[in-house]
Amino acid sequence: MSGRLLVSFVVLVSSMAFAQKPACRDLPVELMEMSVQELMGLEISSISKKAQKLSDAAGAIFVITQEDIKRSGAASIPELLRMVPGLEVARINSSSWAISARGFNDRFSNKLLVLMDGRSVYTPVFSGVFWDSQDTMLEDIERIEVIRGPGAALWGANAVNGVIDIITKSAGETQGGLVTSGFGTEERGFGAVRYGSKANDNAFYRVYAKYFDRDGGFDTQGGSAPDEWHAFRAGFRTDWQSSTDDTMTFLGDVLKGRSGERVSDFSLAPPFVNQLEGDANFFEANVLARWKHVLSPTSDLQAQFYYDFNPRKDLAGGIEAHTIDADFQHRFALTDRQEVIWGAGLRYHQYGFDTGTAILSQPDIQDDKLFSAFFHDDITLVTDRLHFILGSKFEHNDFTGFEVQPNARILWTPDEAKTLWTSVSRAVRTPSVAELAIESNAGVIPPGIAQNPSPLPVELVVRGNEHFLSEELTAFELGYRFQALPVLWLDLAGYYNIYENLRTVEQGDPQLEMFPAPHTVVPLTAGNNMHGNTYGVEAAAEWDPMKRLRFRAAYTYLIMDLQSESGSRDTSSRKQTGSNPHHQLSLRCLMDLPHDVTLDLWMRYVDSLPELKIDSYVTADVRLAWKPLKSLEIAVVGRNLFEAHHSEFGQDIFTSTVPTSVERGVYGKVTWSF
Repeated sequence: MSGRLLVSFVVLVSSMAFAQKPACRDLPVELMEMSVQELMGLEISSISKKAQKLSDAAGAIFVITQEDIKRSGAASIPELLRMVPGLEVARINSSSWAISARGFNDRFSNKLLVLMDGRSVYTPVFSGVFWDSQDTMLEDIERIEVIRGPGAALWGANAVNGVIDIITKSAGETQGGLVTSGFGTEERGFGAVRYGSKANDNAFYRVYAKYFDRDGGFDTQGGSAPDEWHAFRAGFRTDWQSSTDDTMTFLGDVLKGRSGERVSDFSLAPPFVNQLEGDANFFEANVLARWKHVLSPTSDLQAQFYYDFNPRKDLAGGIEAHTIDADFQHRFALTDRQEVIWGAGLRYHQYGFDTGTAILSQPDIQDDKLFSAFFHDDITLVTDRLHFILGSKFEHNDFTGFEVQPNARILWTPDEAKTLWTSVSRAVRTPSVAELAIESNAGVIPPGIAQNPSPLPVELVVRGNEHFLSEELTAFELGYRFQALPVLWLDLAGYYNIYENLRTVEQGDPQLEMFPAPHTVVPLTAGNNMHGNTYGVEAAAEWDPMKRLRFRAAYTYLIMDLQSESGSRDTSSRKQTGSNPHHQLSLRCLMDLPHDVTLDLWMRYVDSLPELKIDSYVTADVRLAWKPLKSLEIAVVGRNLFEAHHSEFGQDIFTSTVPTSVERGVYGKVTWSF
């Protein structure tokens, strides 16, 4: 109730402030001075691997700008993604997240590709993203482009239901110094420093470092959970225009982090399940180099190389992964009505594994290679009105061999205020190392209960399958993006997805084992015995009723209809459909008040997850900021205000992490630039 009172209070204060008529000099000069038309003209690159206006994108794409980041009050990248229609974002514990697009949400959501400045952070070990490692200074992010729907024709396997592309500012845009610091109830302490300068008129650089200490969540016993999260990160970026036609970019980061966790540990003796507490330790080091060369106004080349080293160790075991990636692309005008982009790439992964409480045996797989090539052809049928776009990605991997992922799109822009597009695509999700080879203990059923009336305990063992196939998607999409009024912009997208060879967990025949004590083993093996379809509607809107007031809304509707094949002994189809919300709603209100004060409200509704026993919830965040000087900002942020705590996700068969609840919190932040 206190959260509702706080929201009501700040709305009342803002209404009183708007009743005044301040001078224009009191208003901040940033996002609020951009018209709806200018926002539609934002430059993006993820959907076609070239610079284009948002209004010309032939796909469902949402852009989180730097001003969105600043005024959201979010303290991490996953929290920012809550404003995107079509995404499911759920916090499992203090440092773990389940994030997916258009269904199939899980801690290791395997149908969503995530990029950081062109570097893939999708791990092939578990087919997903370790979100606790994806971080940078939020002030240095230029924008986050989120594609909902297949992006495989350009980005390759695993870009099945979406692509998240996190793009940081060039070094030339971050000159001078920046210091941030703050603390609060959940954000117990954080700080960052960044400095940028130039070596000469054409070469710029920046360096940064940041640290945070976050409190744990709320456990089921009614107390604080031992899942505190601490991390230190530092990095650099240089941008050098060596000639009129050549630009070089070098960047890199190093991360060292630790998060507490509570995991379920299963044994064959009473009480059969215990909860262990300990730390997950993770480290990351990466470096990326990119060269761009302009051949003509209609032609350019780009080459990129990166290396990523990512070891982590927790109670379930240890993983050490090395990634080397090199790719090349060439854009040129084939005719005055046809533009082609093509390219090729090579990616190499090397793995090391260490056994723990959950992983019982090491996989035989030690490395894998991926060869790829793509083409993208944009054909103008009617100048400035009608485009036909087609392309495909061709890949060869060590697990399933050759994969083809084509795409065709039609883009119609009857005038500058309207964009209509449609597409049909094929995408695949290739197997992970875990699905092929890892064996782990998923649980123990005690004897003498309804589920196990026998006198022996039953051990559930999840096993990989060396014959596991790629999951396949055929997607049909339709979208309409238009400016309904000079102050109102709407973006609508609908889709119908057909899936084949979806992952199942097949129950095998029970086996009697005598070591270390007599018990029954029930193997649960990865299979491809599920199919089905999903469909839904996504909507985003922006309304600017006055210069100092802006509303942003996003709505998601999702239906999943999945079925196991005849003869399958899997029940995960029901689990999938009950682990994703049917309805989601986000509403943001951004206000510029007199005397350089800004007030931002953000309310969210997320539908229930019945299979995970998660109730629906409504929550709100409030951010109040004041700039007493042009170089100084003081902000107070209240988060998750409507309830003392709420749960967002549950435990699944593939991870042993015990979920915790998200608590109400408040923090203060000071930002100084010089």
